[in-house]
Amino acid sequence: MISIIAAFQFLTIFPALIKRMFTPQEMGRAVGWFPLVGVALGFSLFGVNYVARLVFPPTVAAALTLSAWIIFTRAFHLDGFMDTCDGLFGGWTPERRLEIMKDSRMGAFGVAGGILVLLIEYSALSSPTNLFPSILLAATLGRWASPLVIYSFPYAREDGLGNEMKRNVRWQEVVVSTLIAGITAWVMLGWLGFVFMLGAAAVGFLTSLYAMRLLPGLTGDIYGTVTTLVEMLILA
Repeated sequence: MISIIAAFQFLTIFPALIKRMFTPQEMGRAVGWFPLVGVALGFSLFGVNYVARLVFPPTVAAALTLSAWIIFTRAFHLDGFMDTCDGLFGGWTPERRLEIMKDSRMGAFGVAGGILVLLIEYSALSSPTNLFPSILLAATLGRWASPLVIYSFPYAREDGLGNEMKRNVRWQEVVVSTLIAGITAWVMLGWLGFVFMLGAAAVGFLTSLYAMRLLPGLTGDIYGTVTTLVEMLILA
């Protein structure tokens, strides 16, 4: 239960039931439950969208749903995506790219990338059909792709929370996350859901392989980028 709570507290605005720092081992086990957080987030966001559509036109409901998405997750993954855009496209050496990604200030590449992602997601959420499976699978598979790349690729820095998490992620966490994502995909879309899973995995690995060309390893920002891109593409 501690690892499940850790996953919710780490990825969302879920109230802090455990008011202490989680150990690296607890955070490593929490990675396996990331897709479960996505399932809960998907249901919550569809609830926001459903209620909003009772009162407002679809475009306003889409904006409110996207706002809730950002609030519920504290813009956690979006911030990582924007930092990644600044670092990968704004630096000329691996060291400089890592330095830029660690800087909390936002540059032109990050702002442009964030605007484009939000615009695509808003357009998709404005659709009148297939919203429930789209939102649920986007939130779930986005949080399944990140455990895959956390386990599969080296970490770029010797310190930091991401490195501690990476060191404590075992193959068992990958199995648990895959079971949760697979069951959700099957319930939502049957065999087509597995096609979306393959697509999410492909996006995660291709993004990570591209980052590995420019960096000595992945970072927490890259993990957030993988989640953001999978969410955006599945919604689209």
